[in-house]
Amino acid sequence: MKEMVRRTWLLWPALFLLLAFFLVPSFDIVRSSVMDPDFTTEHFDRMLDRPVYMAVFWKTLQLSAMIAVLAAFIGFPAAYFISQQPRKTQFLLIFLIFIPMWMSILIRSYAWMVMLGRDGVVNTALMGLGLVETPARLLYTSGAVWVAMLQILLPIQIVTCYSAMTEIDMTVVRAARILGASPAQAMRRVFLPLSLDGTLTGAIIVFMLSMGFFITPALLGGPRDRLLGNLIEFQVERLNWGFASALGLLLLVGTLLSVVIIRQLGRLLLKRLI
Repeated sequence: MKEMVRRTWLLWPALFLLLAFFLVPSFDIVRSSVMDPDFTTEHFDRMLDRPVYMAVFWKTLQLSAMIAVLAAFIGFPAAYFISQQPRKTQFLLIFLIFIPMWMSILIRSYAWMVMLGRDGVVNTALMGLGLVETPARLLYTSGAVWVAMLQILLPIQIVTCYSAMTEIDMTVVRAARILGASPAQAMRRVFLPLSLDGTLTGAIIVFMLSMGFFITPALLGGPRDRLLGNLIEFQVERLNWGFASALGLLLLVGTLLSVVIIRQLGRLLLKRLI
C-alpha cells in the first residue's frame, strides 16, 4: 500500500480537480434534472414532446462536427508547414498563433461584429472595390457564426497538430523516400498515420468546445442560429434549473457519445491508411 501511494501521489491533484470540477457538478446536474423537488421525468418528457429542442440539439451536433472537420483540414497543413520551418521560425509562428488565444471569446466575437457589420471593414472593402453597391448582410447569419467559431477554435487545432508532428522522427519519412516511396506516398503511408492521433485529438477538443458555444452564436447569429448552449442559458436566466439541467445532461451525454464515435472512426481511418 505504501509503495502504491508513493507511486501515485502525483496523480492526486489531478484526481481531486476531476472530482471537484467534473464529477460532482455532473452528478448535481443529473440530480437537478430528475429531482424537482421530487423524482420526476417531466423535463425529459418536455424535451421529447417539443421537437424544437431535439432539432436544436441535432443542429448543434452537426455544426460542431463541421467546425471540427474544417479545423482539422485547415489546421493540419498549417501545422505541417510550421513543423518544417527552422526552430526559431517555428517559435515565432506558434507565438503569433497564440496571440488570439490571449483574448477572451467575448472580445473576439465583438471584433467579428465590427468586421461584419453594415459599416464594417468587410462591407467597406467590398463597396470600395465595386463588388457591391449596397452593404451586404453579413452579420446575424449562419455564415458569420461558422467563420467566427472556426477562427476562434482553429489555433487549438494547429497547436495540437504541431505538438504531435514535432514528436515524429523525420528519418522514418526519409527512409521511406530512399526505399522508393514518392513524396505523396511517404506523406500518406508514413507521416499522416503517425500524426493522425494528434490531429484527431485536436478535432475532438474543437468539437467539445463547439458543443458548448453560446456567446458567439448569440452575438453573431440570427434567431435560427441558436445552439443548445443558448437554450440552457435562456432557461438559467429564468431560474428554470430543472429543465436547464436536463438540457445540460443531454449536451453532456451527446458530447461523450460523439467523442467515442469519433475515436472509433479515427481507428478505422488509421487502419485504412496503414
